[in-house]
Amino acid sequence: MTTTSDDHCLSIGMLLLPGFNGLAAHAMIDPFRAANYLHGRPVYHWQWLSPGQEAVTASNGLRFSNTRRYHECTDRLDYVVVNASWNPENCRSAPLTRWLRRQAAMGSTLVAIDTGAFLLGYAGLADGYRVTVHYEHIAAFRELFRNATVSDTLYVMDRNRLSCCGGQASADLALEIICGNHGLDLANGAARYIFHERLRPRTEGQLSRRHEPVGHAMPTNLLDAIILMERNLEEPLPLPEIALHAGLSVRQLERIFRLHTGMTPVRYYVDVRLDRARGLVTQTEMPMVEIASACGFRSSAHFSRAYRKRFTLAPMKDRIRGRIPFHFRSFPSHAGLA
Repeated sequence: MTTTSDDHCLSIGMLLLPGFNGLAAHAMIDPFRAANYLHGRPVYHWQWLSPGQEAVTASNGLRFSNTRRYHECTDRLDYVVVNASWNPENCRSAPLTRWLRRQAAMGSTLVAIDTGAFLLGYAGLADGYRVTVHYEHIAAFRELFRNATVSDTLYVMDRNRLSCCGGQASADLALEIICGNHGLDLANGAARYIFHERLRPRTEGQLSRRHEPVGHAMPTNLLDAIILMERNLEEPLPLPEIALHAGLSVRQLERIFRLHTGMTPVRYYVDVRLDRARGLVTQTEMPMVEIASACGFRSSAHFSRAYRKRFTLAPMKDRIRGRIPFHFRSFPSHAGLA
């Protein structure tokens, strides 16, 4: 990662790609703003970059118009932050690949937010590195970029490749950068200034296995059963084996699933596999037969019927429609980080 002295102002290029993560853009930059204020003079300078002259729109409808075209930025940047969200494959281009490779060759630290690591992957700049992406895209990234290691943690710092899952985790990563460059005191001061309660460690997972954000606790034996399901998608386990692992009888397992999820464990297990399948359908070009096999369906026909029943359209149609982002979009998901 870039190191600095107190008299050097570090340069940051915030590259916003169409459909970028709006919350992450603000969460990433505000700790640097606070650091400048608290230090008494600028120690970080940033500029907003985009692919073209027109305003670039975030996935939540936020529009940025005061951006500079990235290819006009020919000088070395200390940090290049690639902010993408839905449909990162649509942002792939030869000019962007060349620009990212040139920045990397000049010694810039590349930072990927949300699905930004896909753009690094397309450019061959994630090979041999450990990265993270938003949990909904982990399975797709793993399938597409076999020479990179994908993590389910909030953020990753691997030499001159940094990445985070997006949203408020971007503030954690920014504070880590400040701490590495200017020490713990300034990082703590910046965190207090923006009311960031604590710096979450880079080892913390994206999804809490024990508590929902509003405080609802999941029973441990139910959690154990779900984790086992998520880790065995290609070859689904029989219900008695899952119950044994969770320390329950099959009847107890069925009762606890109905109580807390409103469905049977068998139905829940199928939904977990279908949720994983939908991510692969809409985020990769994998053949449907391979997706069916990877998600534990004995045939393409069986997979297609189950998929249509759950999502109301066939996988091939969803591959087209599912690539079109829309406001408040949400895929049903049970984590699927195995």
